[in-house]
Amino acid sequence: MRYQDLSLFKVPDSFRGRSKITVQLWWIVQATLFSWSPQFLYGWRAFLLRLFGARIGKHAKIRSTVKVTYPWKVTIGDYTWVGDDCMLYSLGDIRIGSHVAIAHKVYFNTGGHEYDKKTFDIFFKPLVIEDECWITTDVYVAPGVTIGKGTIVGARSSVLKDLPPGKICVGTPATPIRDRPSQS
Repeated sequence: MRYQDLSLFKVPDSFRGRSKITVQLWWIVQATLFSWSPQFLYGWRAFLLRLFGARIGKHAKIRSTVKVTYPWKVTIGDYTWVGDDCMLYSLGDIRIGSHVAIAHKVYFNTGGHEYDKKTFDIFFKPLVIEDECWITTDVYVAPGVTIGKGTIVGARSSVLKDLPPGKICVGTPATPIRDRPSQS
């Protein structure tokens, strides 16, 4: 019995959303001009992302070690922070709201493979982080997930399904443990 035959695998033509040349050019820019920029040049990195089609809000702070697969599929709101070594695996759209704090080594995953098909087809699903969330260190967020407004996700959690707004969530899979106190 065979489970998958990778010789049959093919990336759909429009999957990336831009030409192969644009994709390669972005990866070169990301590996040089983006990643070599000093920490305080947040505006420069936002400019580079916007140049490649990302929608970046005002005063967003994106660290130089952040990796973005396809910036044209990324939206980041106003006053949002994206910490060191985060991965925005944007095969599908990633929409991050305003006033969101994303700590270090967070992995936003929008794609995968259909393991139940011999052709191992690739898929993507959008991912949404609503306003005022705090995604703490080393969190994994799965394809198709929405994290509700104001929710905190604890360190090393895996978010495998939607999380409601205004909660503190931990674990694998991440589940709400209590309400997040609101601030007046």
